[in-house]
Amino acid sequence: MTLARMNTALRLLGTAGLVALSACSGEKSVSSSSGAPPPPSSAGAAATSSAAPVASAALSASGAPSGSAAVADKGPPGLPKDMNVLVLSIDSVRADRLLSQGYKDDVMPNVNAFEKTAVAYSRFYATSSYTSQSLGGFLGGRYPSEIKRNGTFFGVYPPEETFFPEVLQKGGIRTVSAQAHFYFNKDKAGFHQGFDVWDLVPDLKKSNTTDENITSPAHTEIILKELGDAANTKGRFFAWYHLMDPHDEYMSHPEGKDFGKKATQKYDGEIYFTDMHVGKILKYVESQPWGARTAIIITADHGEAFGEHKMYRHGFELWEILTHVPLMIRVPGVAPRKIDEPRSMVDLAPTILEMFSVANDPIFHGTSLVSEVLGGEAKARDVMVDLARTSDNDKRRALVRGNYKIYEYGDADGFELFDVTKDPNEEENLAKKDKAKFEEMKKAILDADKTVKEVCPKFTDKLKGKKKNKPC
Repeated sequence: MTLARMNTALRLLGTAGLVALSACSGEKSVSSSSGAPPPPSSAGAAATSSAAPVASAALSASGAPSGSAAVADKGPPGLPKDMNVLVLSIDSVRADRLLSQGYKDDVMPNVNAFEKTAVAYSRFYATSSYTSQSLGGFLGGRYPSEIKRNGTFFGVYPPEETFFPEVLQKGGIRTVSAQAHFYFNKDKAGFHQGFDVWDLVPDLKKSNTTDENITSPAHTEIILKELGDAANTKGRFFAWYHLMDPHDEYMSHPEGKDFGKKATQKYDGEIYFTDMHVGKILKYVESQPWGARTAIIITADHGEAFGEHKMYRHGFELWEILTHVPLMIRVPGVAPRKIDEPRSMVDLAPTILEMFSVANDPIFHGTSLVSEVLGGEAKARDVMVDLARTSDNDKRRALVRGNYKIYEYGDADGFELFDVTKDPNEEENLAKKDKAKFEEMKKAILDADKTVKEVCPKFTDKLKGKKKNKPC
């Protein structure tokens, strides 16, 4: 047995042991049942996790080397062996719109109800602060600065780049998707790489500055058609759908709910309208024979600003309002709970691969969440958020450790420090007020910078904030 396979076997044994230990101690957070997840009415009180990270569990029972993923015919211990995974990401949704985060209005009744049946992360961070880089990081399992791209604001990812759905395909998993913005066209971003089915809502208006389309009804129709196709669902499948309507422009929907005429209220109305369609999708999945063996992940690609820090909409910076987003993972047979440790969107690629028992590719830098979703200890670890230089923005990076978040501007050109639990609006810079913590956090982000394997984009001549001696 090679050392790599021995390590894989040991990690797998650790996961199985953890599941067995939790079951024996009566923990409700872990179950090996393959039945349907409990309905909202039976969710009960969510248990708060203890603070501290879990090493990634084994990603392949076969120990197959990178590039030759084993056929995924079983899942990790504690998960249904024939489980599917459905990801619903929603554009521009701030985490503070959830009832669990203290929001005053129920603008997401279906998502709020779903959260009570899921393992919910209260401090989840998008990879970046706008769609191109955030979803590029999601699919690429890395920080945007590490992924091949062309360097424009609407980044283009080349065919030679590796996205995790390509690894799923090699593992024998059917991959399906349908999208609702012209940027997702096959001749644009490159997000389609690794998908067996890739559909687009027809007749989309094209604009680089806003989104004038109302797409949830047509998008949902395509989603239900894909999920109703036996070619996609007769075996194991991975499906990803990104719903667009909360993106500006904020439009009214007579069939939805009117929260008011201010921009924030119209935004809430857009979220409510999109949530109506999320509810239709969830209801359909639960009605299908394969629904009881399908894990569902709900998240967002970034948040939205409404004048905070003199910002509107999103992109360009990494404030909490732009990067703190929802994450809920509902797994068949796994009891709901809340995890309060910071986690990153780069963790989703290895998590999904492990759910299918498809060998992880070392190129992906996140840490699988499967062990803690199954009830394992959620240990504290640092989280990085990354905004790579483009033709429209300078470089930004942030690091979250415990209650604190430090910002790095440019190439260590400036730093700001905030206690984001006491000061979620990030109004009090602690760089001079708490010098010891500032020096600790500054060292932490500079050390983390060294681990980021930066890739220069294709076009470097128009990058913002570029130093003469540093091409990207």
